[in-house]
Amino acid sequence: MPSSTGFSLGGFSLARAAGALLLLGACSPLAAIDAIAPKDGYVRYDGLAYGGAERQKLDVYVPTEAKPPFRVVVFFYGGGWKAGQRELYRFVGHALAKRGFLAVVPDYRIFPNARFPDFLEDSAGAVRWVHNNIAAYGGDLNHVTLMGHSAGAYNAAMISVDGRYLAKEGLSPEVIAGVVGIAGPYAFNPLLYSSTRPIFENADAAETQVVGFVQPGAPPMLLLHGLDDGTVKPVNSRRLAKSLDRAGSAVELIEYEGLGHYLIVAALAAPFQGEGGIMDAAAAFVRGETPPLPARARRNTTFSAEAG
Repeated sequence: MPSSTGFSLGGFSLARAAGALLLLGACSPLAAIDAIAPKDGYVRYDGLAYGGAERQKLDVYVPTEAKPPFRVVVFFYGGGWKAGQRELYRFVGHALAKRGFLAVVPDYRIFPNARFPDFLEDSAGAVRWVHNNIAAYGGDLNHVTLMGHSAGAYNAAMISVDGRYLAKEGLSPEVIAGVVGIAGPYAFNPLLYSSTRPIFENADAAETQVVGFVQPGAPPMLLLHGLDDGTVKPVNSRRLAKSLDRAGSAVELIEYEGLGHYLIVAALAAPFQGEGGIMDAAAAFVRGETPPLPARARRNTTFSAEAG
């Protein structure tokens, strides 16, 4: 049943549960979620370098309850290109490993020590590391999916449609089997906002928008967005979906009532997954199946560009 206090998964309110975790844990919501996430179902290899900088490292989560070869999911976290660290996303690594996927969670350079396009170059560098090394961990190079939330969804989508970043690493977007984008800012002009202007200050606005690089042959994408997202509005996913559809690329857009910008990523954690939730949709897409819909979600097939 839907809850008046937030998106309901498994019979309870995700908003209420996340709020309680924050109060009880006296720490950041991500740290609180990570603290209660199970630690079984995977072997974690942490701090593997894909470049020479301190933040050019990644963690690999190898499933222990499935047999190789594993489909691979590279998860890029959000944080407005100003914050984030891979250690806080063990709950994502666990959730993916429990579904039988080999998960990779990279760090990437962030502001003020980095600016556009440094974080995109790092994202491509992480994919190059995966391409060169993941088979040794049981990963299947024929099934490498990129997944991200917010700024991380932007990174994943951008390197998938603008081939220059992967080309610099000796790769092409053809190595990407698909992209799962969660609440990504694909169609915004970062030069118009004080929070992002310094990060993109030396860029031409046209060089920063994912929607401007979509062309035929883009990898299939699953776009997930909360209708209560006031940080990155759903119009971003709608415009990217429309661009992909016009280019003849496979795309599915699912919108969730009652989910905002941060609860949608918290819904990936094992305690909050519920039936037919965010992780179920992502897992089905990675397997090449039709993503399921919970009661408070809808498939948007019109890709309306109206504000919302």
